[in-house]
Amino acid sequence: MSLVRADRDQLVEGAAALGVELSPLQLDQLLAYLGLIQKWNQVYNLTAVRDPADMLTYHLLDSLAVIAPLRRQLGMMGVDAAASLLDVGSGAGLPGIVIAICFPQLAVHCVDTVAKKAAFLNQVAVALKLANLRSIHARVENLTDHYDVISSRAFASLADFTTLSRGALKTGGAWLAMKGQQPQTEIDALNPGIEVFHVEQLIVPGLDAQRCIVWMRQAGLKRVV
Repeated sequence: MSLVRADRDQLVEGAAALGVELSPLQLDQLLAYLGLIQKWNQVYNLTAVRDPADMLTYHLLDSLAVIAPLRRQLGMMGVDAAASLLDVGSGAGLPGIVIAICFPQLAVHCVDTVAKKAAFLNQVAVALKLANLRSIHARVENLTDHYDVISSRAFASLADFTTLSRGALKTGGAWLAMKGQQPQTEIDALNPGIEVFHVEQLIVPGLDAQRCIVWMRQAGLKRVV
């Protein structure tokens, strides 16, 4: 079996275990994205993970673990096809690009302060024809747009993440923070105006490590559509 076919099969099986059904186009886009990470990583050092097999598990499957929870959350929030998500400190585009591939109707903006990483995200958007993906080279606290969901993966502490991005969150919106084990110390250090409304444990196929999503929102605010 070829490596490409093996990767495809592993991706299909892993996504299914996570409750995510991928179309043939989405499978092609995810594998092409993996190839772009491998290519650009040689020059731009986008990620410390070098082995392609490890990249598929640690990057693609790890990011795919948020898709089903995000779909449920968007449904509970009652947002429509015009919903928007901001991925903060996106780096190589994780999980932002994976989210953009899986939610073609969702406007996904990836912000990073490092120019070479923002350039890579632009290249991915063009190469994969992701019309819903936008790369932003800026500091999140300087953004003027507002988003239904703001995500991060290993960006900063929960307190710093919410403080820096608070101005970009729509009223009634939600923060999605990907973490390893439940970060109780970080939760305890949150601003009193931020509430954790759910900590969702994740099991990533092939990954022998704890993963969770910390869902947060501004306390006492109703959603304004």
